[in-house]
Amino acid sequence: MEFHDDYPQYEFMAHHSEEAGVAKRRKLWNVFWIMLAVTIVELIIGSYSLKWGLLDLERHSSLLLKIIFVGLTIGKAFFIVFSFMHLGEEKKVLKYTILAPYIIFILYLVFIIIGEANYCGVHKQKMDDLIVKQKKELNEKALSGKHEEPEAAEAGGKKE
Repeated sequence: MEFHDDYPQYEFMAHHSEEAGVAKRRKLWNVFWIMLAVTIVELIIGSYSLKWGLLDLERHSSLLLKIIFVGLTIGKAFFIVFSFMHLGEEKKVLKYTILAPYIIFILYLVFIIIGEANYCGVHKQKMDDLIVKQKKELNEKALSGKHEEPEAAEAGGKKE
């Protein structure tokens, strides 16, 4: 069973010639190939990031790697907006009016992802360093024979 309505097909509603249709399809395929190329570059960078030294195994992250991926993603987003939403064909003032709030929001998100996401990792590293330092001091005290009794240390060094 086929659906029939009273509306003409898209090709008839668009009112463009075959040459214009070919140009639009060519533009669509160009956008597709560019987006595919950027995605493949992202996959290659992700696959070889450890080999190239872009990823720190202990911290499971890298500022440079984050910047690369965020930059490529933002580039793809702007390319999509300019190509498919036809923003590239608009006047400069309209472009900036539409893009300014998004640019500010994206910069804020980049700050959160890159700056604030490392907060726990940085402080965890400081705490790990402090624990290692305390263990080393305790080992040195134990080896030198200046080890205090635990209850004496808790009572402020005074014995009853």
